[in-house]
Amino acid sequence: MNQVRANLPEQLTGKLVTPGDRRYAMLRSTYTTRANPAAVLLPETTAEVVAAVRHAREQGLPVAVRSGGHGLSGSASNDGGVVIDLSALNRVEVLDRRTRLVRVEAGARWAQVAQTLTRYGLAISSGDHGNVGVGGLATGGGVGWLVRSYGLTIDHVRAVEVVLADGTVLRADAEHEPELFWAVRGAGAGVGIVVAFEIEAAEIRTVGVAQLAVEASPDGSTLREWAGRLAEAPRELSTAVVLFPYGSSAVMQITAVVAAESPRRVRPAVAPLLEIGKLLEHRSDLVPYAALVPPAHLHPNVGQQPSLTTNGLLPELDEGSARAVMRTVTGPHRALVQLRSVGGAVNDVAPEATAYPHRHQSTLVVASVFPPQGGAALDAAFRDVARHTDGAYVNFESRPDRAAFDRIYPGETGRRVARAWRRYDPDGLFRPALLAERGRPERPGRRR
Repeated sequence: MNQVRANLPEQLTGKLVTPGDRRYAMLRSTYTTRANPAAVLLPETTAEVVAAVRHAREQGLPVAVRSGGHGLSGSASNDGGVVIDLSALNRVEVLDRRTRLVRVEAGARWAQVAQTLTRYGLAISSGDHGNVGVGGLATGGGVGWLVRSYGLTIDHVRAVEVVLADGTVLRADAEHEPELFWAVRGAGAGVGIVVAFEIEAAEIRTVGVAQLAVEASPDGSTLREWAGRLAEAPRELSTAVVLFPYGSSAVMQITAVVAAESPRRVRPAVAPLLEIGKLLEHRSDLVPYAALVPPAHLHPNVGQQPSLTTNGLLPELDEGSARAVMRTVTGPHRALVQLRSVGGAVNDVAPEATAYPHRHQSTLVVASVFPPQGGAALDAAFRDVARHTDGAYVNFESRPDRAAFDRIYPGETGRRVARAWRRYDPDGLFRPALLAERGRPERPGRRR
């Protein structure tokens, strides 16, 4: 503790939280992991982020960066190191209403972003929970409620402000620092701290939302019907599914969101979903987009949901993969399974355009286990599904090891990501565990 307090820059006075401080209990952990950092720094400006990076580096301790702390890997905190917490950098500003250009700081939560933008009739498709921080999601991908019509959040990032490990501040866009700009959109955790994003929002005020409960056959046929209806549906329709065991079968809880403001457009988009499986429950509403990521989601992240999660992307949900998903839900090695429709606007983007290369898949499959189950149980539950997957998404992976890196950033994408991480952070100050097994140098002064 004394080591972290030593030579603290004047501009960070009052912004260092250590054990014993009444604020520490609310800042030490993430959503999934309880942690015990030596200190948490709370910068409020880009200049203070620079000071925090330089000070943390001088301590020779592990460094974690947190925008919201909702990430499943728990990497936004650590034991015995320094956490740079960006929660005070939470401003949201509409730069140009005509072009829908919005500046969002990394520490804002998506509920705050939605509340601000709704006054302008704008929205950014950005995950499915209002407590998620902007920085983590907008550097990893962004599979949101409007994903098939809007694409990923990263697909609409137009510029970023980044603090590098040596304290340099860079603005990156398509014309300036293009390699940094490429890496930030999908693999941003390893290049530096993105403190602000300029994002092109969508012109959306109200959306149609349908909640359905459908009995799903154990042979996977109901899942294939769902996927088939999505393949034929207009891009306005995006869906998320949670599967729960239900006797020998399962229940599909489907949330369908239609990017349309008129019931006349919402009803025909949702109607085909009512014909799959045995319908148990159904309701539809028109709501403001902000209602999907409401302020009610906001809460401190104190390690309240310990879990392990992995995922994979399916080019199509065919007979084999649908059966495998159902076995994961109803078989002897059970996991909580969620499905996200992707495709649509996501697949309009060239695979090499960003560090998220997965531009031909249709479905994201996510599996989670909870204590006392651990990694072995998750691997056993997901093994059959994994055989059908082609790629994975960094934001739904709890164990960011070498194997995960190769699934998330396959082939040339992975080689390019590794080069960018080494170029912009040569000493590995921010380098995530995704490269820990690739033989890179230790962080300066890092203590095992």
